[in-house]
Amino acid sequence: MTVEPEKRPELRDLEAVLRGEVSVALAGFLEDVHPADLADWMAEIDPPDQVRIVASLSTEARSELLRFADDSICEDVLRYLDVPQIAAVVEELPADEAVDLLALTEEGTEEQVLKVVDLERAQGLRQLLRYDAETAGGLMTSEFVSVSQDVHVGDAIKHIRNEETPAGEEETGVFVVDGDGKPVGFVSDRELLTTPIHTPVIEVMETDLITVHVQDDQEEVAQLVHKYSFAAVPVVSDDGVLIGVIAADDAQEVLAEEAEEDILRLVGTSPEETQTYLPVLTRVRHRLPLQALTVLGGLLTAWILDVFMGPGSESTSTTDILRYLPIIIGLAGNVGIQSSTILVRAFATGEVSQDREFSVLGSEVLVGFLIGTICGITTMAMASYMEGGGAAAVTFGSALGLAITIAVVWAALLGCVVPIACQRLGIDPAIVAGPFLITLSDISGASIFVGTTSLFMGLGS
Repeated sequence: MTVEPEKRPELRDLEAVLRGEVSVALAGFLEDVHPADLADWMAEIDPPDQVRIVASLSTEARSELLRFADDSICEDVLRYLDVPQIAAVVEELPADEAVDLLALTEEGTEEQVLKVVDLERAQGLRQLLRYDAETAGGLMTSEFVSVSQDVHVGDAIKHIRNEETPAGEEETGVFVVDGDGKPVGFVSDRELLTTPIHTPVIEVMETDLITVHVQDDQEEVAQLVHKYSFAAVPVVSDDGVLIGVIAADDAQEVLAEEAEEDILRLVGTSPEETQTYLPVLTRVRHRLPLQALTVLGGLLTAWILDVFMGPGSESTSTTDILRYLPIIIGLAGNVGIQSSTILVRAFATGEVSQDREFSVLGSEVLVGFLIGTICGITTMAMASYMEGGGAAAVTFGSALGLAITIAVVWAALLGCVVPIACQRLGIDPAIVAGPFLITLSDISGASIFVGTTSLFMGLGS
């Protein structure tokens, strides 16, 4: 078996290299792997092999891997590095990303790293670490290019060329400040390149600046950047001095993360990234509150229907079953939508590739089984009590609990199968999975619930 150099490396190629099945050095193979791909693969690789991979990467490659990796992977990688190695990575990263990385290190490591890095850079990083992560200060970078308002365009270009920090590599333009360090204008990179070098900066700079305070909420700042299509927005201190810059790509990332979190919270799942890599029990814990609320609402509905029917109405086991039908309609819909939302998002972000589809399917069905079992047992106990206790009531409650478990597992299966089928057929899962899945879950869930309960109680004969 050999790795084909013409094709883009895949996870199975890396696994073959790690097992020694190919005559390719690990370090050489990793040079051809995009850091974004490697960041995804790290979640599928055992810790001992993760150590080998990290050890084989150069400092630059490690920094690129950490830029693309999720927090959980970053934490794993950082555990494999000593303080000088982490410091070397920090030197490679932009200030805002370096601060995010330091926040993931073990207690006490952060200060050790700051003692190793360049003194000036350490001071800038310490300043950023003071700000809350959800504020403009937590989003900004302290590495930016600024010039005095009395210089020429040529001086500004020379200043960018002489900038030794990562700020010189950022395409955020140049901010113009007055004698007190307060921002008075902005010159884009394009303007600098197309303007004669002897032209005063003050003649070409944009003066209609909108500044943000260092304590402003990062989501509001991101919306501001998006609304006005800024390349970057200046961040000022209490006295109006320019202390940082928020680039458009960082603001866009905040908006994307906030929108994603809102969608995941809307369907009752955790806003954490890489949902399909989370342990099964963690997923159950995150999703169970919504299902508990659904069960509570269904039991309340059953009680209201019982009261509405009145003591003089004719009650049979069949009508009793139907009183509890709203529970399964709610549960099946919620569980199915949760699974499908996770899958649709994972397909869109590339988190789930074709070779992971069935492993994700299995784990989601297991999550559905555990949620269904918990909700089924809860419903069994409550329904037995609501129906007056006794052997008949316990039998009735047990039938409801079993039916709920089966229906919820089926809904979780549908929530995965429908998006996977759409993906395989080249149909956008986001368009089909929602309305189709809700309808299918309601119909099939209700059928399974009524059929299983009736059969269990001997009514199907």
